[in-house]
Amino acid sequence: MIDLTRLNGVNFTVNCDLIESIEETPDTVVTLTTGKKLIVKESRQAIKNLVLSYKRKIYIERTALEEA
Repeated sequence: MIDLTRLNGVNFTVNCDLIESIEETPDTVVTLTTGKKLIVKESRQAIKNLVLSYKRKIYIERTALEEA
């Protein structure tokens, strides 16, 4: 799950596994696998970085549990 910001400044959390595509048109539009479109303040690259950080964190936690 990653935190994003709507254009009106409201923060919300989205399941990053549901992200199908991210476009900058010039606003950043996140399209989910459900077809829902979200317009957010973060750039495409910032969202990619958030997703990578989240996935990395999950992988590290899972690996630590398996080694314990």
